[in-house]
Amino acid sequence: MTLEDALNELNAAFEPGRAEQMVSYHKQKRIVLGIPNTAINDITKGWRKSLSLEERVTLADELWKSDVFEARIAAAKLLTQARIKEDGAVWELLQSWLPDFDSWAIADHACMAMQKRLVADPSRLDEVDAWTTAEHMWTRRAALVACLPWAKLNNLKPEDQARRDRILGWATSYVPDRNWFLQKAIAWWVRDLSKHDAEASRDFLVAHGAGMKPFARKEAAKYLKEPVEYPDLVSAAAPQEAEAEASSPDEDV
Repeated sequence: MTLEDALNELNAAFEPGRAEQMVSYHKQKRIVLGIPNTAINDITKGWRKSLSLEERVTLADELWKSDVFEARIAAAKLLTQARIKEDGAVWELLQSWLPDFDSWAIADHACMAMQKRLVADPSRLDEVDAWTTAEHMWTRRAALVACLPWAKLNNLKPEDQARRDRILGWATSYVPDRNWFLQKAIAWWVRDLSKHDAEASRDFLVAHGAGMKPFARKEAAKYLKEPVEYPDLVSAAAPQEAEAEASSPDEDV
């Protein structure tokens, strides 16, 4: 399958008027075709069945480089699969996309593919560790989003407990950063953790919640049964922070 064939198939699934809505919602400057996510799912599912792994990697690379909004999402979906033998080329391609992340929707789909590769080979967390100190905010954010599977584990083995603790350490290092998307990523991780280990989630918030933005504290504690007391909390959010929070998207789904 050529890139032209793939783009034609995607184009055929567009819905009139949808592109304008998506440009506004996702704040995109790149080309947006106006394709619903369900259609991209169906198309890429067919591609995964009909193409070899090598062909999928090549097509995903070309789709990403096209810089079309839905093509980048399709590229990520094309590589989102739990079991892939000899997945080194997939992991390398996914990592190569990190500097291009500039949109939560595209980044989150790519991170879902990364999640599968990290679960398949947790030793790759050593590579993710380097993401946490990148100048590029979206790369730092990806370290948490790509590692969400470790927030959702029950009855952890010692090695997975160590990995969870490591990732929570990354989240802790992000707390002083006031960027909305990083704060949201911390909240997302701690919120998902609370469904599987409420005590660990509460401990994180007691220790670090006072340093988080108010919306992030609230989101992180959403599923905890009892209110969290923040002994170090001194003041409410500054007005400009509250205004920024109100105007930001809720990206996780």
